[in-house]
Amino acid sequence: MKGFVRLIASERLKLSKSFIWILVLLSPLVSLAIGIFLSLESFGAASPAEEYSILVSSMAAFHAMLFLPILTGILSAFVCRYEHTGGGWKQLLTLPVSRTSLYLAKFSVVAILLAVTQLLFLGAVVVSAAYQGIDGGVPWRTLLIGVGSGWLACLPLAALQLLVSVSWSSFAAPLVINVMLTIPNMLIVNSERFGPYYPWAQPMLAMLSFGDETFGAFALPLENLLITVMGSFILFLAIGLLYFKRKEM
Repeated sequence: MKGFVRLIASERLKLSKSFIWILVLLSPLVSLAIGIFLSLESFGAASPAEEYSILVSSMAAFHAMLFLPILTGILSAFVCRYEHTGGGWKQLLTLPVSRTSLYLAKFSVVAILLAVTQLLFLGAVVVSAAYQGIDGGVPWRTLLIGVGSGWLACLPLAALQLLVSVSWSSFAAPLVINVMLTIPNMLIVNSERFGPYYPWAQPMLAMLSFGDETFGAFALPLENLLITVMGSFILFLAIGLLYFKRKEM
């Protein structure tokens, strides 16, 4: 256990020398600006619950549909960046650490940073609601379910992106592909047939499926979506771990 914690600390130290922390803050800050300048009166909300639903939906449209999938790919590429240069994988694997622990440590760092981003987004929602003067208190349960579900929905994509980043020594190629696969989200999230099974659309669906949306994939129960998410997460993580254990560095 101590060795695993040290691996995570080592990964954190590598990332501390990069600009990745700015990216973790970027989407919550942009979402905060959207929430502050949003005109709730134009939507004709009749209750604080409806106002919160409109506020979260508007803020998550950028955050969960575009930024979270892209950030997941960037984080996955960054945790493998240093090992792909100068024979870093060989040097790292000469240390008394197992490949399983190393792979899971890298994945854990990605998951932790995504969790930080989600918590900052939650803070942005609370601040925006206070600025907008929404009455009735903060619906913590609803917000925590949405934020937590969005984080869980990022895990399959993180496992898939980590597999790609470990496989390719190029830093830019996986990011370009990730962006190209994120852009269709604007259409796929509305598809009840394809949306729940598309990893890049799952964060958006998970964050908003607890609301009152009744169109396309948003009409699916959150429980059904999370079952799909966890199944794909286990599959992608197992494939990535098996590939990493057998890969010749």
